[in-house]
Amino acid sequence: MIEIADLAKSYGAVQVLKGISLSIPSGITGLLGPNGSGKSTLIKALLGLVQAGSGHGSILCRRWPNEVRSIRESIGYLPEDDCYIAGLSGIESVALMANLAGLPKVEGLRRAHEICDFCEFGEERYRGVEGYSTGMRQKLKFAQALVHDPPLLILDEPTTGLDPGQRESMLRRIKTLNVRYGKSILLSTHILPDVKTICDSVVIMVDGEVKVTDTLERLSRPAHPTVHVSVVGDATELVSRLQESGFNVVTDADGSLRISPVAEDRVDVIWKLAVASETKIRRLVPAMNSLDKIFIETASAAEAI
Repeated sequence: MIEIADLAKSYGAVQVLKGISLSIPSGITGLLGPNGSGKSTLIKALLGLVQAGSGHGSILCRRWPNEVRSIRESIGYLPEDDCYIAGLSGIESVALMANLAGLPKVEGLRRAHEICDFCEFGEERYRGVEGYSTGMRQKLKFAQALVHDPPLLILDEPTTGLDPGQRESMLRRIKTLNVRYGKSILLSTHILPDVKTICDSVVIMVDGEVKVTDTLERLSRPAHPTVHVSVVGDATELVSRLQESGFNVVTDADGSLRISPVAEDRVDVIWKLAVASETKIRRLVPAMNSLDKIFIETASAAEAI
């Protein structure tokens, strides 16, 4: 969906984007980074809302930045900041975006109602937007981004300020757009659970540079095959036998064990050692890396340079 090379952007002497190169596949990609990492500037540069100092590539098979106006017509953008026109109702605001995207007046209104239904506006669509709550304003921006049926959505902090129920509903809608309607989504957020819930791929930015780009599945795999084991009672004897058999064992704070390396044909060995040590295993599952840990380590490593 997006292929960019050597994208740089400076404001005066401050270099915000430092020659970024990245490839974003179809599906849902999470764009992560600490505050000030350059996420919003990257998005605005891709959309042509700020002029990049350098860079080239393609978005939706169109040359970037040469065809950026055409590219922008095929993208739905939810900005982080509020963007509404006081005096309009919700349905009028969404219909206006449909008309600006080229839909005729009647078709634009029909489409606006369809999208408001999808976003569960209810009768709130007829209220003035200046009286909307934070959750309703986020819904409004989402509906405006979606009304012209774009193949790619770029969402900048779409769940900020939402209560748990609203957040769950927003994430469900985003996932539905990908799974049922085949849309690709770039989700910029600082809320890691949102990424873990719906994303296929992850891009981590720190200080204007891309530090990590990979699928969530690959990032979650430990460098060495590892299993996570919870036991009933004391695990001292089991740990001793595991170490004697060549396993590396780390005991977590809750008393559970992380055992490596464990190829598929070695799992039976763990069960046999548990029987021999009279230790009851409550749970044995493949261990996964924590996205929180990956994010913190990436940010810390960048700060240390």
